[in-house]
Amino acid sequence: MEITVEKLVYGGDGLAHDGGETIFVPFVLPAERVLAAPVDQKKKFVRARVERILNPAPERTLAPCPHFGVCGGCHYQHTTYPAQLKYKTEILRETLDRLGRIKWPREIPAHASPPWGYRNRAQWKIRVLGAAQGSSLAIGYFRANSTALSAVKECKILSPLLEKTLGALRSALADEALAGELREIEALAGANDRKLLVTATFARFPSARQRLAETFRQVVPEIESLLLQDLTGEQMELDGPGFVECEAAGRTFRVGHLSFFQVNRFLAGPLACHVRDRAGAGHLALDLFAGVGLFSVLLGKRFQRVVAVESNPAATRDLESNAAGEGAIEIRNLDVEGFLRNCRESPELVVLDPPRAGLTPQTIEHLVRIAPGSLLYVSCEPPTLARDLARLTRAGYEISSIDLFDLFPQTFHIESIVRLTRSTGNLR
Repeated sequence: MEITVEKLVYGGDGLAHDGGETIFVPFVLPAERVLAAPVDQKKKFVRARVERILNPAPERTLAPCPHFGVCGGCHYQHTTYPAQLKYKTEILRETLDRLGRIKWPREIPAHASPPWGYRNRAQWKIRVLGAAQGSSLAIGYFRANSTALSAVKECKILSPLLEKTLGALRSALADEALAGELREIEALAGANDRKLLVTATFARFPSARQRLAETFRQVVPEIESLLLQDLTGEQMELDGPGFVECEAAGRTFRVGHLSFFQVNRFLAGPLACHVRDRAGAGHLALDLFAGVGLFSVLLGKRFQRVVAVESNPAATRDLESNAAGEGAIEIRNLDVEGFLRNCRESPELVVLDPPRAGLTPQTIEHLVRIAPGSLLYVSCEPPTLARDLARLTRAGYEISSIDLFDLFPQTFHIESIVRLTRSTGNLR
């Protein structure tokens, strides 16, 4: 098919039409004329691959990574970084309108990141390559829409320490220094990109665990803490303190093996400061889906009381450590919906940082009932954000600002912060 790309859509694909059919094709840019071959015929659309770029867009550039287009990690290396920001802003605005009927005519400021070397966390898959390649263990990422391994030699979005670690692990696996039933390695680089928190997952829990831990530390001497576990997570053994220290907004945060911290080492601080600066001040703030306390700690200096709600026990332990001495922060190790169900206070502010699934209808009902003066919704998934904003605006909240934080350059992922304020007397 010879098609003209109309626009980019959330997920990284370009959208085109041909003969009445809707076509999605990756690694293209708006207004490009391309030759595409169908690879998957669905009932309502066709997925295709690019055979040739017939008329390239001015923003098209040569991808610097040799694995781009095969590895499933990046989607936009074929265009300049300023163009990525422009496209993501357009996609966010269009998604909010199409799925949530949220028409936002004002500016959406895009907070840029250094486009390379930004990730402080990596999750590498380990698989045996075929006999034709020596049947050795290889490390990399899953291919797009697949569980087949794309073995990689480099990854340009990783921090320097993580890139070095990838090379060291790749050599150790090839030399069988790290063998056995290793299936995944997750690594988090701490403050100043100097120390690592490493979680190694095995198909079966290894027996010679002490020797294995020593080998890991020989291969990667920057390891601060190492957790060995099986696929179920039921069997674990810890070698080290269980956490690494990360920095953001001029503060140090303890982050443990089973906790979460923002993956962009350059924008975690600006993201937190943006929430703090838009929060105002007052008597009570709720930080829902609080994680290790990135927002709670900063809000503790602005509000007389902060209630931080987090359901993950591991993250809650880190939160308790990070919140110590940082104002009147009360911690609840509870499910957010369950907490709100029994909440009888009306806070001035609620900060929401839910997972990709967004908020449940019951959570929104409880939020409307307690009627906070303002909401700060931190979202990593525009479609669920659009759905939730539609419900909140119907309930009487008004959007006062939308900001895009590009935590994930080279990828289709979009992080945004939306501030909403309560319309007095209009809640329902």
